[in-house]
Amino acid sequence: MPTFAIGETDFLLDGAPFQVISGAMHYFRIHPDQWEERLRTARQMGLNTIETYVPWNAHEPRRGEFSAVGGLDLARFLDLVRAQGMFAIVRPGPYICAEWHNGGLPEWLIEDEALAVRSRDPRYLAEVERYLSEVYKIVRPRQIHHSGAVILVQIENEYGAYGSDAAYLRALTDMTRADGIEVPLTTVDQPTDTMLDNGTLPELLSTASFGSRAAERLATLRRHQPTGPLMCAEFWCGWFDSWGEPHHTTSAKDSAADLEAILAMGASVNIYMVHGGTNFGYSAGANDKGIYRPIITSYDYDAPIAEDGTPREKYWRFREVIARHAPVPEDTPAPRTPSRVLEAALTRAVPLADAELERWIEHEAAPPATAFGSPRGYSRYATTIPHAGVLTVGEVRDRAHMYLDGRPVGVLDREAHDRTLALPSGGELSILVEHLGGVNYGPRIGESKGLVGPVRLDGRELNGWRVSPLELEADPIRAALDARGLAVNPGVPLGGPVLVSGHFEADASGDLHLDVRGWGSGAVWINGFPLGRYSARGPQETLYVPAPLLRSEGNEILVLEVRGMADPTIRCVPEPRLGPTEF
Repeated sequence: MPTFAIGETDFLLDGAPFQVISGAMHYFRIHPDQWEERLRTARQMGLNTIETYVPWNAHEPRRGEFSAVGGLDLARFLDLVRAQGMFAIVRPGPYICAEWHNGGLPEWLIEDEALAVRSRDPRYLAEVERYLSEVYKIVRPRQIHHSGAVILVQIENEYGAYGSDAAYLRALTDMTRADGIEVPLTTVDQPTDTMLDNGTLPELLSTASFGSRAAERLATLRRHQPTGPLMCAEFWCGWFDSWGEPHHTTSAKDSAADLEAILAMGASVNIYMVHGGTNFGYSAGANDKGIYRPIITSYDYDAPIAEDGTPREKYWRFREVIARHAPVPEDTPAPRTPSRVLEAALTRAVPLADAELERWIEHEAAPPATAFGSPRGYSRYATTIPHAGVLTVGEVRDRAHMYLDGRPVGVLDREAHDRTLALPSGGELSILVEHLGGVNYGPRIGESKGLVGPVRLDGRELNGWRVSPLELEADPIRAALDARGLAVNPGVPLGGPVLVSGHFEADASGDLHLDVRGWGSGAVWINGFPLGRYSARGPQETLYVPAPLLRSEGNEILVLEVRGMADPTIRCVPEPRLGPTEF
């Protein structure tokens, strides 16, 4: 029976020192038909281990309905890791950060604002225990001593940056052991004295997260943990992007030198990310450290393996570094070819106001979206304005498009801290609120979306509201277009908000890169699959279309365009365009 343990200075695989050379790859950010190819590419770089988070809100979007099939088939992913001859590290949270919506916490969990997340609140722990039990049913038989891939499981995630409740960490540890997880347990924190003190327990292996100055950071970790293997459990070799900011890249040469420094010290490493993937649908998170910054759809991360699976210069430099410290396979990835170029017209459109997708509920005062289902995506608000005046909102989460008698009168944007808008007259006020990423780091995790009141006109609170969730999905959009859609005039711009559809020809023999330049802001579905958001704010200029989504005839595209399309045309280009690296 194979074994994996923590020794005095090293990890021990079957009793012998073992240096973990891992890379982060999130199964939920990759089309499942591409898992095997991406894992093979990671192995060919020289990795012996793959690490993944587990997103609670994806697996259990509704309380008590845990799903682990299709793109959430963690068991299959871990089995594929093992089939490639690699080991696995599992990080189930319950909080994961990961630039993922709400840091992985489900909407139904956080609807009760009195519930204290990431704490020993009994109600929170009861839900966590139920969730972890489902995850560990998958992980338990796949531990190394059962001839599976899993060698490490992480408790919580970067907890030292959030709290210092040792009893909470111990409760999670006890749950994990009670569910039959016998492999070593770890924590991860940035290597500062406070975070390392607050984020772990004596019986857990502390690991560090950083992107440079390895000797200094690992020395800090060693001061806090005199024995056991040293590990950088998140070696940041790239970074994520936010809407309206430049695309982040890092030097392949410098990153390779930092990786060399870690491995030369005999430390283990997990490259974050070795392959980032995509924030499909409404899954991207956000940061708010005084200014709200929602994450873009691409999670390319400037990783060694690009979003579309292409090995970058960083890949080959990392492979050379790893080869100096561990065996590297002789086989290498097949050369990538440019993606297909195509163009087709968007052909049908219906204004969102005419699509009849709302489920209206009456409220006296304007409620947050948690009061009517906490939908991802969008929500609608409507009331009657008695006269012209200045509208004020307590807070907008996250972008509110205002219409008076059907005519646009302005936008309140959370990023700009907008809270006031002058209305030119009375009439029927309709508001479309975009729910962008749920904050994934810091004290604002788990906040509600929509309008956070009160909503006032000239200082007096407005009453008599109708509200509706608008969690747009492919089937109702398609039905609305079939029932009420009109032909799009070729080359004529479209005003938003509008639903649009079209068809194009492209089989599943290769990926596509959908060029969204000339479009405003919205979301896209390909053959019913939620591709993700786009925005003219950039930096991202193309959306990645995985080949398995495509079919040999009649591919369908559905688009929600919020602002307006200057050019209602489908275009695919040969390479991804993730935007400028400086503005």
